[in-house]
Amino acid sequence: MPVSPLPRFVVTDAVTRAFAEDQGGRGDVTSLACIPEIQEAKFYFVARETGVICGLQPAVEAIWQMDPDALVNVQVCDGDSVKAGEVLAAVNGQARALLSAERIALNYLGRMSGIATFTRRYVDAVAGTKARIVHTRKTTPGFRAFELQAVQAGGGALHRYGLDDAILIKDNHVAVCGGVAEAVKAARDHAGHMTRVAVEIDRLDQLDAAINAGAESVLLDNFSLEDLRAAVAAASGKVTLEASGGVNLDTVRDIAQTGVDVISVGALTHSAPNFDIGLDEA
Repeated sequence: MPVSPLPRFVVTDAVTRAFAEDQGGRGDVTSLACIPEIQEAKFYFVARETGVICGLQPAVEAIWQMDPDALVNVQVCDGDSVKAGEVLAAVNGQARALLSAERIALNYLGRMSGIATFTRRYVDAVAGTKARIVHTRKTTPGFRAFELQAVQAGGGALHRYGLDDAILIKDNHVAVCGGVAEAVKAARDHAGHMTRVAVEIDRLDQLDAAINAGAESVLLDNFSLEDLRAAVAAASGKVTLEASGGVNLDTVRDIAQTGVDVISVGALTHSAPNFDIGLDEA
């Protein structure tokens, strides 16, 4: 699935900070000690397993930050499915620079391709239903833009990016406000016409209050399959219904078949296994 690139300044800043963390004040002392300054090299980024690729943009940025003159021939796109042994990109440049960039580039590719591949498994699991798989805010601090791009590469849909993106009234907001209706009304009075209001409920008997108070989305937290089906019937399409809690690859299809519109999965970003990619000398 084609993926839009991230803004260049986001990628440049993140990769710069990654190098500052990795190289400290002395740089790559191993490459400086072992590799002649004028040595050139050619390497291939190679997939070690089958899955969905993401992270090419920061990986290429890492190469170019170390060697602005490096030649990079990218052979796949973010969102492409690849097989084990497939070449993702070829790079030619200064050997020291390429070796210094290796781990940063592979960290981005491995983490983001792992999320994309894991997301694709969820998307495939609900194929044929109307449910969309979305992420949560359970992301690595400072890495959210990359992780959410990876979710999209795997076929997932975007949820709320951050706290300023939409109003999502959670259980603690409800408790402080004194009830679902009170919380939704306060939010609706505060929000402009462009701001969407969603509310989390944990009991079926809260659904009518949420709808009548003006919520546009209702998050059904840890509902049983029976209660999810009842909520779908009761809502009659008046609001977007999102199921969350207890979602895994064994349960997600049953949840989707209840008729909910959205299924949010925190595991997409907090539990995706790393995707194995190597840098091989040509």
